[in-house]
Amino acid sequence: MDLVRPPQAPNVQPDIRVGFILSPKFTLFAFAGFIDALRHAADDADFSRQIHCHWKIIAPNTWPIKASCGVELMPHEVFPNPQEFDYIVIVGGLLGDTIYQSEEVFDYIKQAHAANVTLIGLCVGSFVLAKAGLMENKKCAVHFEHKADLADLFPKVEAVIDTSFIEDGNIITCPGGTATLDLAFGLIERHCGRARATKAMVSLIADEQRAENHMGYRPYGHLAVCGNWDVEQAYGYMEKNLSTPCNIEKLAAMQNVSPRNLTFAFNEYTGESPQAIWRKMRLIQGCWLLLNSRQTITQIAAETGFADSAHFNRSFKELNDNITPNAFRKQHKRSFRRDKDRTKLHINMN
Repeated sequence: MDLVRPPQAPNVQPDIRVGFILSPKFTLFAFAGFIDALRHAADDADFSRQIHCHWKIIAPNTWPIKASCGVELMPHEVFPNPQEFDYIVIVGGLLGDTIYQSEEVFDYIKQAHAANVTLIGLCVGSFVLAKAGLMENKKCAVHFEHKADLADLFPKVEAVIDTSFIEDGNIITCPGGTATLDLAFGLIERHCGRARATKAMVSLIADEQRAENHMGYRPYGHLAVCGNWDVEQAYGYMEKNLSTPCNIEKLAAMQNVSPRNLTFAFNEYTGESPQAIWRKMRLIQGCWLLLNSRQTITQIAAETGFADSAHFNRSFKELNDNITPNAFRKQHKRSFRRDKDRTKLHINMN
Protein backbone atom coordinates (compact mmCIF):
# COMPACT_ATOMS: atom_id res chain seq x y z
CA MET A 1 0.00 0.00 0.00
CA ASP A 2 1.27 3.50 -0.89
CA LEU A 3 1.85 5.25 2.44
CA VAL A 4 1.60 8.70 0.82
CA ARG A 5 -1.39 8.43 -1.51
CA PRO A 6 -4.42 6.44 -0.31
CA PRO A 7 -5.98 3.89 -2.66
CA GLN A 8 -9.35 4.64 -4.18
CA ALA A 9 -11.98 4.74 -1.43
CA PRO A 10 -14.63 2.04 -1.59
CA ASN A 11 -18.14 3.22 -2.41
CA VAL A 12 -19.86 2.20 0.83
CA GLN A 13 -22.32 3.81 3.19
CA PRO A 14 -20.78 4.88 6.51
CA ASP A 15 -21.64 2.71 9.50
CA ILE A 16 -22.05 5.70 11.81
CA ARG A 17 -22.97 9.32 11.02
CA VAL A 18 -22.40 12.04 13.61
CA GLY A 19 -23.27 15.73 13.66
CA PHE A 20 -21.50 18.04 16.13
CA ILE A 21 -23.07 21.19 17.56
CA LEU A 22 -20.34 23.25 19.23
CA SER A 23 -21.50 25.51 22.04
CA PRO A 24 -19.96 28.96 22.48
CA LYS A 25 -16.71 28.49 24.48
CA PHE A 26 -16.93 24.71 23.95
CA THR A 27 -14.35 22.36 25.49
CA LEU A 28 -11.86 21.51 22.77
CA PHE A 29 -10.68 18.23 24.32
CA ALA A 30 -14.17 16.73 24.53
CA PHE A 31 -14.80 17.51 20.87
CA ALA A 32 -11.32 16.53 19.66
CA GLY A 33 -11.32 13.22 21.53
CA PHE A 34 -14.64 12.15 20.04
CA ILE A 35 -13.95 13.25 16.47
CA ASP A 36 -10.41 11.86 16.42
CA ALA A 37 -11.68 8.46 17.57
CA LEU A 38 -14.08 8.55 14.61
CA ARG A 39 -11.28 9.65 12.28
CA HIS A 40 -9.01 6.75 13.18
CA ALA A 41 -11.84 4.22 12.95
CA ALA A 42 -13.13 5.61 9.65
CA ASP A 43 -10.33 4.48 7.35
CA ASP A 44 -7.50 2.02 6.88
CA ALA A 45 -3.96 2.98 7.90
CA ASP A 46 -3.87 6.73 8.70
CA PHE A 47 -5.59 8.23 5.66
CA SER A 48 -8.48 9.80 7.62
CA ARG A 49 -11.05 9.40 4.85
CA GLN A 50 -14.69 9.37 5.98
CA ILE A 51 -15.44 5.82 4.82
CA HIS A 52 -16.81 3.84 7.75
CA CYS A 53 -17.53 6.90 9.92
CA HIS A 54 -18.92 10.24 8.76
CA TRP A 55 -19.06 13.53 10.67
CA LYS A 56 -19.93 17.20 10.26
CA ILE A 57 -19.85 20.33 12.41
CA ILE A 58 -23.32 21.83 12.07
CA ALA A 59 -24.69 25.17 13.26
CA PRO A 60 -27.49 27.68 12.68
CA ASN A 61 -25.03 29.75 10.60
CA THR A 62 -21.50 29.52 9.19
CA TRP A 63 -19.82 31.88 11.62
CA PRO A 64 -16.66 30.64 13.37
CA ILE A 65 -17.18 29.12 16.83
CA LYS A 66 -14.59 29.86 19.51
CA ALA A 67 -13.54 27.19 22.03
CA SER A 68 -12.86 28.01 25.67
CA CYS A 69 -9.13 27.94 24.87
CA GLY A 70 -9.53 30.51 22.07
CA VAL A 71 -9.24 28.18 19.07
CA GLU A 72 -11.89 28.86 16.42
CA LEU A 73 -13.56 26.29 14.16
CA MET A 74 -15.83 26.77 11.16
CA PRO A 75 -19.06 24.79 10.78
CA HIS A 76 -19.29 22.53 7.76
CA GLU A 77 -22.97 23.17 7.14
CA VAL A 78 -26.03 25.07 8.33
CA PHE A 79 -28.43 22.74 10.15
CA PRO A 80 -29.40 19.95 7.72
CA ASN A 81 -32.20 17.43 8.14
CA PRO A 82 -31.37 15.83 11.53
CA GLN A 83 -32.24 12.40 10.13
CA GLU A 84 -28.98 12.53 8.17
CA PHE A 85 -27.30 11.51 11.43
CA ASP A 86 -27.34 8.56 13.80
CA TYR A 87 -26.13 10.86 16.59
CA ILE A 88 -26.11 14.60 17.17
CA VAL A 89 -23.53 15.62 19.76
CA ILE A 90 -23.92 18.85 21.71
CA VAL A 91 -20.45 19.79 22.95
CA GLY A 92 -20.56 21.96 26.05
CA GLY A 93 -17.87 24.10 27.61
CA LEU A 94 -18.05 27.09 29.92
CA LEU A 95 -21.44 26.70 31.58
CA GLY A 96 -22.52 30.33 31.40
CA ASP A 97 -21.92 30.42 27.63
CA THR A 98 -23.14 26.90 26.89
CA ILE A 99 -26.55 27.23 28.44
CA TYR A 100 -27.46 30.39 26.50
CA GLN A 101 -27.71 28.90 23.03
CA SER A 102 -29.72 30.52 20.25
CA GLU A 103 -33.35 29.49 19.85
CA GLU A 104 -32.41 27.86 16.53
CA VAL A 105 -30.21 25.39 18.42
CA PHE A 106 -32.97 24.43 20.86
CA ASP A 107 -35.50 24.11 18.04
CA TYR A 108 -33.15 21.87 16.05
CA ILE A 109 -32.42 19.66 19.07
CA LYS A 110 -36.14 19.21 19.71
CA GLN A 111 -36.70 18.44 16.03
CA ALA A 112 -33.97 15.79 16.14
CA HIS A 113 -35.41 14.28 19.31
CA ALA A 114 -38.88 14.11 17.74
CA ALA A 115 -37.32 12.31 14.75
CA ASN A 116 -35.81 9.75 17.18
CA VAL A 117 -32.21 10.76 16.44
CA THR A 118 -30.02 9.96 19.44
CA LEU A 119 -28.75 13.11 21.17
CA ILE A 120 -25.47 13.19 23.08
CA GLY A 121 -24.59 15.81 25.70
CA LEU A 122 -20.81 16.06 26.13
CA CYS A 123 -19.39 17.94 29.10
CA VAL A 124 -22.15 20.42 30.05
CA GLY A 125 -23.86 19.84 26.72
CA SER A 126 -26.26 17.83 28.88
CA PHE A 127 -27.44 21.14 30.38
CA VAL A 128 -28.56 22.19 26.89
CA LEU A 129 -30.61 18.99 26.61
CA ALA A 130 -32.09 19.68 30.05
CA LYS A 131 -32.96 23.26 29.13
CA ALA A 132 -34.65 21.93 26.00
CA GLY A 133 -36.92 19.93 28.30
CA LEU A 134 -35.57 16.52 27.27
CA MET A 135 -33.95 15.35 30.53
CA GLU A 136 -36.78 15.43 33.06
CA ASN A 137 -36.69 12.39 35.38
CA LYS A 138 -33.62 11.06 33.57
CA LYS A 139 -30.18 10.24 34.92
CA CYS A 140 -27.36 12.47 33.70
CA ALA A 141 -23.65 11.67 33.72
CA VAL A 142 -22.05 14.91 34.85
CA HIS A 143 -18.65 16.08 36.09
CA PHE A 144 -18.57 16.30 39.87
CA GLU A 145 -17.78 20.02 39.64
CA HIS A 146 -21.18 20.60 37.98
CA LYS A 147 -23.33 18.30 40.11
CA ALA A 148 -24.56 21.18 42.29
CA ASP A 149 -25.18 23.37 39.21
CA LEU A 150 -27.35 20.68 37.65
CA ALA A 151 -29.33 20.24 40.87
CA ASP A 152 -29.90 24.01 41.16
CA LEU A 153 -30.91 24.61 37.55
CA PHE A 154 -32.73 21.34 36.78
CA PRO A 155 -33.86 19.68 40.02
CA LYS A 156 -35.85 17.01 38.15
CA VAL A 157 -32.67 15.64 36.52
CA GLU A 158 -30.69 13.07 38.52
CA ALA A 159 -26.95 13.84 38.48
CA VAL A 160 -24.55 10.87 38.43
CA ILE A 161 -20.82 11.52 38.91
CA ASP A 162 -19.30 8.03 38.98
CA THR A 163 -19.84 6.80 35.44
CA SER A 164 -18.26 7.49 32.04
CA PHE A 165 -21.60 7.89 30.29
CA ILE A 166 -25.27 7.07 30.65
CA GLU A 167 -27.61 6.00 27.84
CA ASP A 168 -31.28 6.54 28.55
CA GLY A 169 -33.47 5.90 25.54
CA ASN A 170 -32.26 8.10 22.71
CA ILE A 171 -30.29 10.43 24.99
CA ILE A 172 -26.69 9.87 26.07
CA THR A 173 -24.81 12.06 28.54
CA CYS A 174 -21.08 12.07 29.24
CA PRO A 175 -19.09 14.31 31.64
CA GLY A 176 -16.34 14.96 29.08
CA GLY A 177 -12.60 14.61 29.62
CA THR A 178 -11.21 11.15 28.92
CA ALA A 179 -14.70 9.69 29.39
CA THR A 180 -15.40 11.09 25.91
CA LEU A 181 -13.06 8.45 24.48
CA ASP A 182 -14.86 5.65 26.31
CA LEU A 183 -18.16 6.76 24.79
CA ALA A 184 -16.69 7.18 21.30
CA PHE A 185 -15.02 3.75 21.38
CA GLY A 186 -18.26 2.17 22.59
CA LEU A 187 -20.32 3.70 19.77
CA ILE A 188 -17.70 2.77 17.17
CA GLU A 189 -17.73 -0.82 18.39
CA ARG A 190 -21.55 -0.87 18.28
CA HIS A 191 -21.76 0.34 14.68
CA CYS A 192 -18.41 -0.57 13.07
CA GLY A 193 -17.27 -3.61 15.05
CA ARG A 194 -14.65 -4.33 17.68
CA ALA A 195 -11.72 -4.27 15.28
CA ARG A 196 -12.36 -0.65 14.25
CA ALA A 197 -12.83 0.42 17.86
CA THR A 198 -9.52 -1.27 18.70
CA LYS A 199 -7.83 0.48 15.78
CA ALA A 200 -8.99 3.83 17.17
CA MET A 201 -7.75 2.89 20.68
CA VAL A 202 -4.34 1.81 19.37
CA SER A 203 -3.98 4.94 17.21
CA LEU A 204 -4.82 7.21 20.16
CA ILE A 205 -2.55 5.21 22.50
CA ALA A 206 -5.48 4.48 24.82
CA ASP A 207 -4.63 1.58 27.12
CA GLU A 208 -8.15 0.23 27.28
CA GLN A 209 -11.79 1.00 26.73
CA ARG A 210 -13.45 1.55 30.09
CA ALA A 211 -16.92 0.19 30.59
CA GLU A 212 -19.92 2.51 30.85
CA ASN A 213 -20.11 2.02 34.63
CA HIS A 214 -16.41 2.58 35.21
CA MET A 215 -15.11 6.04 35.89
CA GLY A 216 -11.54 7.06 36.55
CA TYR A 217 -12.10 9.78 39.11
CA ARG A 218 -10.50 11.28 42.19
CA PRO A 219 -11.96 9.84 45.38
CA TYR A 220 -13.88 12.65 47.10
CA GLY A 221 -12.74 14.97 44.31
CA HIS A 222 -15.72 17.25 44.91
CA LEU A 223 -14.00 18.41 48.10
CA ALA A 224 -11.42 20.21 45.97
CA VAL A 225 -14.14 22.65 44.86
CA CYS A 226 -16.63 22.48 47.72
CA GLY A 227 -16.37 26.19 48.54
CA ASN A 228 -14.85 25.80 52.01
CA TRP A 229 -11.22 26.96 51.90
CA ASP A 230 -10.10 24.85 54.87
CA VAL A 231 -11.62 21.65 53.47
CA GLU A 232 -10.26 22.33 49.96
CA GLN A 233 -6.73 22.92 51.22
CA ALA A 234 -6.80 19.94 53.60
CA TYR A 235 -8.14 17.68 50.85
CA GLY A 236 -5.38 18.85 48.47
CA TYR A 237 -2.74 17.94 51.05
CA MET A 238 -4.38 14.58 51.79
CA GLU A 239 -4.53 13.67 48.09
CA LYS A 240 -0.84 14.43 47.60
CA ASN A 241 0.23 12.55 50.71
CA LEU A 242 -1.58 9.21 50.58
CA SER A 243 1.59 7.39 51.61
CA THR A 244 2.38 9.65 54.57
CA PRO A 245 -0.76 10.47 56.54
CA CYS A 246 -0.45 12.56 59.69
CA ASN A 247 -2.67 13.18 62.70
CA ILE A 248 -5.51 15.70 62.75
CA GLU A 249 -3.54 18.17 64.85
CA LYS A 250 -0.77 18.46 62.25
CA LEU A 251 -3.24 18.58 59.35
CA ALA A 252 -5.23 21.36 61.01
CA ALA A 253 -2.08 23.32 61.91
CA MET A 254 -1.03 23.36 58.24
CA GLN A 255 -4.37 25.01 57.40
CA ASN A 256 -4.03 27.41 60.37
CA VAL A 257 -7.31 26.15 61.83
CA SER A 258 -8.16 24.24 65.00
CA PRO A 259 -8.63 20.44 64.82
CA ARG A 260 -12.16 20.91 66.11
CA ASN A 261 -13.12 23.39 63.39
CA LEU A 262 -11.54 21.30 60.62
CA THR A 263 -13.39 18.21 61.82
CA PHE A 264 -16.63 20.19 61.96
CA ALA A 265 -16.10 21.45 58.40
CA PHE A 266 -15.44 17.95 57.05
CA ASN A 267 -18.49 16.58 58.84
CA GLU A 268 -20.59 19.33 57.29
CA TYR A 269 -19.52 18.39 53.73
CA THR A 270 -19.02 14.63 54.04
CA GLY A 271 -20.62 13.43 57.26
CA GLU A 272 -17.23 12.02 58.26
CA SER A 273 -14.02 13.16 59.92
CA PRO A 274 -10.86 14.11 57.97
CA GLN A 275 -9.13 10.96 59.30
CA ALA A 276 -11.94 8.72 58.01
CA ILE A 277 -11.91 10.37 54.57
CA TRP A 278 -8.11 10.16 54.33
CA ARG A 279 -8.18 6.48 55.28
CA LYS A 280 -10.79 5.72 52.61
CA MET A 281 -8.80 7.63 50.00
CA ARG A 282 -5.75 5.49 50.82
CA LEU A 283 -7.76 2.28 50.64
CA ILE A 284 -9.26 3.27 47.28
CA GLN A 285 -5.73 3.89 46.05
CA GLY A 286 -4.85 0.44 47.37
CA CYS A 287 -7.70 -1.06 45.31
CA TRP A 288 -6.34 0.64 42.22
CA LEU A 289 -2.82 -0.67 42.85
CA LEU A 290 -4.11 -4.19 43.38
CA LEU A 291 -5.66 -4.15 39.92
CA ASN A 292 -3.12 -2.07 38.02
CA SER A 293 0.27 -3.02 39.44
CA ARG A 294 2.32 -6.08 40.30
CA GLN A 295 3.29 -4.75 43.71
CA THR A 296 3.01 -7.10 46.66
CA ILE A 297 0.50 -6.50 49.42
CA THR A 298 3.36 -5.35 51.66
CA GLN A 299 4.51 -2.82 49.04
CA ILE A 300 0.97 -1.54 48.51
CA ALA A 301 0.47 -1.21 52.27
CA ALA A 302 3.60 0.94 52.49
CA GLU A 303 2.63 3.06 49.49
CA THR A 304 -0.79 3.80 50.95
CA GLY A 305 0.49 4.74 54.39
CA PHE A 306 -0.36 1.66 56.46
CA ALA A 307 2.02 0.40 59.13
CA ASP A 308 2.25 -3.09 57.63
CA SER A 309 0.37 -5.60 55.49
CA ALA A 310 -1.67 -6.85 58.46
CA HIS A 311 -2.96 -3.32 59.15
CA PHE A 312 -3.76 -2.87 55.45
CA ASN A 313 -5.56 -6.24 55.36
CA ARG A 314 -7.76 -5.40 58.34
CA SER A 315 -8.69 -1.97 57.02
CA PHE A 316 -9.27 -3.29 53.50
CA LYS A 317 -11.65 -6.00 54.72
CA GLU A 318 -13.69 -3.40 56.63
CA LEU A 319 -14.18 -1.38 53.44
CA ASN A 320 -14.78 -4.32 51.09
CA ASP A 321 -17.29 -6.66 52.77
CA ASN A 322 -14.66 -8.74 54.54
CA ILE A 323 -12.80 -9.55 51.28
CA THR A 324 -9.03 -9.74 51.65
CA PRO A 325 -6.74 -7.79 49.28
CA ASN A 326 -5.48 -11.04 47.73
CA ALA A 327 -9.00 -12.33 47.11
CA PHE A 328 -10.02 -8.95 45.68
CA ARG A 329 -7.06 -8.99 43.28
CA LYS A 330 -7.73 -12.56 42.08
CA GLN A 331 -11.46 -12.00 41.69
CA HIS A 332 -11.17 -8.80 39.66
CA LYS A 333 -8.09 -9.81 37.68
CA ARG A 334 -10.05 -12.64 36.07
CA SER A 335 -12.66 -10.33 34.55
CA PHE A 336 -10.02 -7.66 33.83
CA ARG A 337 -7.92 -10.22 31.92
CA ARG A 338 -10.90 -11.31 29.83
CA ASP A 339 -11.63 -7.70 28.88
CA LYS A 340 -7.99 -7.03 27.99
CA ASP A 341 -7.80 -10.19 25.86
CA ARG A 342 -10.65 -8.87 23.75
CA THR A 343 -8.57 -5.80 22.84
CA LYS A 344 -5.53 -7.86 21.78
CA LEU A 345 -7.00 -8.58 18.39
CA HIS A 346 -4.76 -8.89 15.38
CA ILE A 347 -5.71 -5.85 13.32
CA ASN A 348 -5.40 -6.24 9.57
CA MET A 349 -7.43 -3.40 8.14
CA ASN A 350 -5.81 -3.35 4.69
